[in-house]
Amino acid sequence: MRLRLIGPMEAWTLTGESVLPIGRKTRAMLAVLALSAPRPVLRGRLAELLWGRRPEEQARASLRQEIHRLLETFGPVGPQVLVVTRDHLALRTGAAWVDVDEVMRATPAKPAALSLLDGELLEDLDGVDAAFDAWLIAERERLRDRARTLAETLLHDQSEPATMIAAANQLLAIDRAHEGAWRALMRAYAARGERGMAIQTYERCRAVLAELLDAQPSEETHRLLAEVRASGHAAGPAGAESRAPPRTEAQPEPQAEPRPELRPERRGGVRVGVMPLHVVGTTEAEGHLGTGLAEEITSALARFRWMSFVASGSLGRFAAHTRDETAVCRAFGLHYLLDGTIQRAPGRLRVALRLLDLRAGNQMVWSCRFDRSSDDLMTLQDEIAAEAAGQIDPEILLAEAQRLLARPSPDPSAYELHLRALALLGRLEQPSFAQAGALLRQAIALEPDYAPAHAWHALWCVLDMQQGWAADSAARVAEAARHAEQAILLDPQDAKALTIAGHVRACLHRRLREAISLHERALALNPNLAMAWGFSGVAFTCLGDLAEGERRLARFRKLSPLDLYAFSFDTGRCLLALLGGDYPAAVVIGRGVSEAAPTLLAARKPYLAALGHLGLQEEAAAVRARLLQLEPGFTVRRFLRTTPIEKAEHRELFAAGLRAAGVAEGEPDT
Repeated sequence: MRLRLIGPMEAWTLTGESVLPIGRKTRAMLAVLALSAPRPVLRGRLAELLWGRRPEEQARASLRQEIHRLLETFGPVGPQVLVVTRDHLALRTGAAWVDVDEVMRATPAKPAALSLLDGELLEDLDGVDAAFDAWLIAERERLRDRARTLAETLLHDQSEPATMIAAANQLLAIDRAHEGAWRALMRAYAARGERGMAIQTYERCRAVLAELLDAQPSEETHRLLAEVRASGHAAGPAGAESRAPPRTEAQPEPQAEPRPELRPERRGGVRVGVMPLHVVGTTEAEGHLGTGLAEEITSALARFRWMSFVASGSLGRFAAHTRDETAVCRAFGLHYLLDGTIQRAPGRLRVALRLLDLRAGNQMVWSCRFDRSSDDLMTLQDEIAAEAAGQIDPEILLAEAQRLLARPSPDPSAYELHLRALALLGRLEQPSFAQAGALLRQAIALEPDYAPAHAWHALWCVLDMQQGWAADSAARVAEAARHAEQAILLDPQDAKALTIAGHVRACLHRRLREAISLHERALALNPNLAMAWGFSGVAFTCLGDLAEGERRLARFRKLSPLDLYAFSFDTGRCLLALLGGDYPAAVVIGRGVSEAAPTLLAARKPYLAALGHLGLQEEAAAVRARLLQLEPGFTVRRFLRTTPIEKAEHRELFAAGLRAAGVAEGEPDT
């Protein structure tokens, strides 16, 4: 059987008959088997990749159906191709020709397989499942790394301009941002006397780097351009970049143009690298843990769509020569670098991680230490990767927002405007809050199809309503719904947009089950998104499922203990404690939130109700006075009219606490 995985997937028998499965899940399962061969794949791993959010039994039942469909598709040749056991599946050794295998086995002496790279790996299988997408990103990077390494070797071996041009173009087909290949092209054209082509190649290089990395060519490339312009020929006939002739006193060193600071792409995102962790004192069985954990963290972070990543394998090969952070930044165009160590203690492993901002003098912006049992290394990797990803996302988001707020661009993109707004949102002060809304509206006007600006503007509307700052409540509710819906229409795979839309449904429309459905879709796309755990925890609490609300809010705190918007989710914890009858805990949480966010209205209400139930009248009077100062005219009836709490007994418990705390009943609805 022949399998083509590069480009749209194809499968034929040796007689040329197509045996490509119809279903995308079936094709995805076959692709995993082909790319894992000759190693077998556990059934549990296949179920996890293809049905990541389903309960285990349902996922395994679906897997059995797909195996049956695959065997039916293969017909009589099925048993000759597939090995199916109770625990695993595999392709029989030698039973299938796979184009990816040919590329991985190619050598400089036999490079013909590079011609197979005429498309993206499994380009028609994006979106099968969030877990499969993360796996596919890693596989694409693995294939690209191998092809890039081979093409670099082939280019290095060339000495004639004609063969160098062919080899450099082949490398650029694999990695358009490879500056070494662009410089080789410039040298080769100049060596042939085609100075105009060499300068034109520089311009193409500059345009590609600006498009892909929002960066300028390096100083080395600038120097080569100066040589070409000054002398009319490159520094040597062709080939290795080290073949530049010696300079004379009459030919002074040209001054390179300064290389500007790397900036995130205009449409959003920073470039992050995860270095293989340095392993100290582990057993032989744990020897690959540093590489494996780095890959798991990369896969977990890859679910946050606003960041892009360099494969840890590429960084690992680079790190074999140097772990200098400045050199890493220059080589890969990184903005942030995550590295760390793994140390062993009896029965336990200690993993220490640190995140460096490479544009701020390698300043450490986040660090964390994880102590885990070493009994189950797979579970250890999963847990640490999830928690690290959940904590790193808001840290980078905050660092970028503060950077842009401190040094605003004179020509900001929608991405930059929306990040500046996020830094102001967390202050919950009316002037800065109004400025945040203006920045989000400006971002939408500048780029109407930029989904994150719509999503965060919807959340801004929710906070504006909850704070009582909206001049026209009905208009603000409609505005929130419009922007939340537009964010999803623009990017249905954006987990943050989905969970913000769910929060809008819960808080402003009181449609809790619809909200929970949106939160579940968000978590299916990114199970490490702390915001989705927090907002869904609040929704379940309002629905009356306190146990599930508590579980989800606890997961939020574990994933993002220092979240910029923790006050919103601590309000949920205060409400959870109140509705669960733990009034002392509600008071403790309420005090903490009120101190951290003095102008936040939402947390003061369950805090005040808990004080009422406990009979703490002096403290209740102070909290009530501040509440009425922030929201004049607040009454028990207004609360009952606007709260999303669904269960009648929970609504009455809350109202009884407010009455006991001295809140007026208010006029009945007309």
